[in-house]
This record gives sequence, structure tokens and C-alpha cells, in this order.
Amino acid sequence: MRVVVLCGGESSERDVSRSSGWAVAKGLSARGHEVTLIDPAAADPVLSERVTADDAAVPVPSVPPSPSERAALRQRMYAALTGGPVLERLRQADRVFIALHGGWGEDGHVQALLELAGIPFTGAGHDVCAVAWHKGRGQAVLEAAGVPVPPRVLYNAAEHPEPPVAVKDLLARGPVVVKPVADGSSVAVRKVDSLEELRAEGEVLVEPFLSGREFTVAVIGPTTLPVVEIELTTAVFDYEAKYQPGAVREVCPADIPPHFAEQLQELALRAHRALGFGTSYSRADFRCDAAGTPYCLEVNALPGLTPGSLVPLAAKGAGISYEELVDLLLQT
Repeated sequence: MRVVVLCGGESSERDVSRSSGWAVAKGLSARGHEVTLIDPAAADPVLSERVTADDAAVPVPSVPPSPSERAALRQRMYAALTGGPVLERLRQADRVFIALHGGWGEDGHVQALLELAGIPFTGAGHDVCAVAWHKGRGQAVLEAAGVPVPPRVLYNAAEHPEPPVAVKDLLARGPVVVKPVADGSSVAVRKVDSLEELRAEGEVLVEPFLSGREFTVAVIGPTTLPVVEIELTTAVFDYEAKYQPGAVREVCPADIPPHFAEQLQELALRAHRALGFGTSYSRADFRCDAAGTPYCLEVNALPGLTPGSLVPLAAKGAGISYEELVDLLLQT
């Protein structure tokens, strides 16, 4: 196929996405596809006219890009995707592989623009992405489908400087985790032990800190990949831990009883279907409480595809090479 891989973008996960994009493009090239790599938010959006399997990998920096850059990146990205040479390249492709993470790439904006232009792309449609991206809405859908999720409170400090009673009640029972209600790669996720430490900015999700083990399960269409366990050295799986080699130990297949692995896979598949992913792909993240009961934290519509990311690791555990994985995702 003639494939355009979209990466980079305007979100806090821009650097992760560029690393994913290069890896995906190299993998597809190794499978015989003709691949162009584009970052629609870059001043010069065409990163490579023709990616080869021998191109160098792109590492992920230890800190995300500055939020001050976001407005300019969004402006360029919107202009590129709605007219001019980038849009024309997308129209000429047999398929667009979306390797964008976070922001417009994962909240449905880019998918909606491609749908309006009649351009085929990988992954779920704009509506599914929009629901999964917002942690409050996504967890509400999962809860209604019988997928266990942590108790949670949506709190917007800009609208209500004083934390609501529900947040105070959660903190009275123990530490909580505070995370942006719509962001990825665990950007700005932190453990909070007291009301004085809360310091929320914008809309956040507050949920109890679960002290048990952490797992993730990838789903491609009707198939679940092996369970991955994330052995943490930090309280939460934050941005730096996710993308710096050696920061955490990721085990696949997870060293857990078969019945528990099957339970996690069944919950991941139920979450995948409840949110409407269908024949697309997703990755469900779970954390256990002290008693070992798993709770689904979120479902990722466009999980990381860097060489060290969790979905490629799960695929490897199933005997699927990186090149085979991205070729399979190209068909979804």
C-alpha cells in the first residue's frame, strides 16, 4: 500500500508520537509498503518522503514538551489537515496510519477531519475516540457495562476553588491519584496524600490510590494479547517511567494464575466492545487494590507504538513481531 503515517501533533505526547511514527513507518516499510511520514504540526510537516527499514530510531525525551508551544502547533496542524499539500498527500494514500497520541490525535478531532474528507485510516472513529479520551465519560460507559472502575470525582478547580465534599471524603480514607481528565502518557498524574497537596489545575479526575499490582491488556478486534504486568519503582506510572529505558520492569506474559489472566483479558475485551472499538484496537489499563481486585483505569484508543511500548511488548509475548504488528494494525 501507499501509506501516510501521521505522528507528532500538538499534544503533550508529541515526542512520544514522533518516536512511534518513525518506528511504525520503518516497520511498514520492512513489510513492503511505500511509506511517507508526516507531522502535521511541524513547520516542515513531511519528515520523510520515503521511509526505509534502515532509518534511525527516535528516542523519547524524559520530559514532555512545554504547554506554551501548543497554540502554535494546533494552528499549523489544523491548517495542514484542512487544505494544501498535506491534505493532498493524505487523499493520495491508500490508507493513513494514525500514530498520533493525545490531544487532537486521540480525542477524535483528526479522525473527524479524515472522515469528512473520505480518507481511510487506522484505529477507531472519531466518536469512539472522543468517549474513550475523556476519562470521566469513558469510565461511566465501562461502569454501565459491568467493568469495575474506581470510585471517582470530577473536579474543576477553575470553576470551584474549594474542593467538593466528595473529594474531601476520598482523601479522608487515604491517598488519592489526581490526573487530568483528558490527557495521555500519564502526563501530570500524581499521588496526593492531603488536601493541601491537591493544587488542581483545570478539570481533573480524583480517585483512590490503589496499592496493588498494575496490568495492561491490548485488544485487536476480537483478540486479546497476553497480559503485561508493570512493576513500578514509583507510586504511579508517570511520563518519565513510561518512556525511559529501565525505569520500570514490564513482564509479558505476566506471572499470574491463568484464571486471573483470563479475567483481565475478558474485562479488557468487554471494555473494548462497550466503548465501540469493534474491529479496531485498544489497550485497557488495570490496577489492583490491596486485596488484589482489579479496576480499569482507562482504555487507550491510540496506545504508544514506540519500540519499548506496551502493545509491541504484548504482541511479542504472543509471537508477533513488531513489523507483523503494525502491518496487522494497518488493516484495522
